[in-house]
Amino acid sequence: MTFPNAKLRELVFQFLFCQDFTELEEKDGIKTIMHVHKVTKKWATLAHTRANKILEKVKEIDEKISLSSKDYTFDRIPRIEKNLLRLGIFELLLDDEIPAKVAISEAIRLSRKFSTPESAKFINAVLDSLYQQSENLELANSN
Repeated sequence: MTFPNAKLRELVFQFLFCQDFTELEEKDGIKTIMHVHKVTKKWATLAHTRANKILEKVKEIDEKISLSSKDYTFDRIPRIEKNLLRLGIFELLLDDEIPAKVAISEAIRLSRKFSTPESAKFINAVLDSLYQQSENLELANSN
């Protein structure tokens, strides 16, 4: 059975969001995701592994959020948006397998599903700003 990337992304977000409140043991987190979302251990483990890759880079990612958020200081950004941005920034800047436009559109989709329309605008603004910066940097480096 194939598993949609969009669903996997939602599971990764769920792990990130949960970790913002409490540190779950790996086996407990996987069991919970399996039970709540009715997914196999394989997919829950894959989502957990991906979330851990993001958490390994969380300081670097949070710094990018802080620098790119023009309307809010990092401390004022709600946890849902922080974790959506963490996932989006990881996919946008640190995961070579996901096209930039897909990373941005998926982060916006998740913000509409788990948060508010205003959240989607905020997520889009931050990710678009980072995307533009990375494109400008690549252009400057190629010259």
